[in-house]
Amino acid sequence: MLGPNRYGKAETRLVRVHRDGETYGLVDFNVSVALSGDLAATHQTGDNSGVLPTDTMKNTVYAFAKQHGAGEPEAFALLLARHFVKTQGQVDSAKVSIESYAWDRLGPHSFQKRGDYTRTTVVTVSREATQVVSGISGLVLLNTTASEFHGFVKDRYTTLPESTDRILATAVDAKWRHLTDDADWGSSFQGALDAMTGAFVNTYSYSLQQTLLSMGTMVLTNRPELAEIRLALPNKHHYLVDLSPFGLENDNEVFIAGDRPYGLIEGTVTRDDAAPASAEWYL
Repeated sequence: MLGPNRYGKAETRLVRVHRDGETYGLVDFNVSVALSGDLAATHQTGDNSGVLPTDTMKNTVYAFAKQHGAGEPEAFALLLARHFVKTQGQVDSAKVSIESYAWDRLGPHSFQKRGDYTRTTVVTVSREATQVVSGISGLVLLNTTASEFHGFVKDRYTTLPESTDRILATAVDAKWRHLTDDADWGSSFQGALDAMTGAFVNTYSYSLQQTLLSMGTMVLTNRPELAEIRLALPNKHHYLVDLSPFGLENDNEVFIAGDRPYGLIEGTVTRDDAAPASAEWYL
């Protein structure tokens, strides 16, 4: 028996130059489209009469970028998703995901690509509801102090020493769900980012779990247009180097930056009165 299914065009790379006057604009997107609906026939018998080619989805991305421009990723994703649901009667739901890569301006038409994080957007449009999820991935943050970890469970396999002064580092993956589909997307994204980083800086941490809750709470406190936020915080371990063989003391100054394995802390912070999500969404 055929269960839930969808199909689409993944990772259409789009670079849009906006030639407005002497100063050009640059947008760099990675766009994925997935459609679901009355698609049983193509699976069961190979009848493709209800299948919009994925190549058409790719072409629509490029045509819409020309016809409508490409600004905030949420707005572009909404435009695409609504188009597919409106024009394809067999489609019940369209999901458009966008990774947005930032470029810093160097001049009127010169740019330098930023590598500090990737902005993400996932828009799901059905005939009953619209859901917008914004987010960020790969945001690396580090505190050189103001972090402890002690009082934890110990058993026969525990070797980790307790710490009252440690480096706390992570690479934030976060997604937050909007209450409506008509926010000021740019201001909302920047406000959520500022709230997260501000909470990381200003929270004296006894655990990365505590820091996660502080970051999520600050986002919802500062951004009333958001319903909930989900965060995944890998613990980027830093190990104190033993300098005693060289007759040297190491007063939390020289560390080895660990790669793997690493701790991974995940959690969701939700408004008490927030309506449930209309579509599935994950970190």
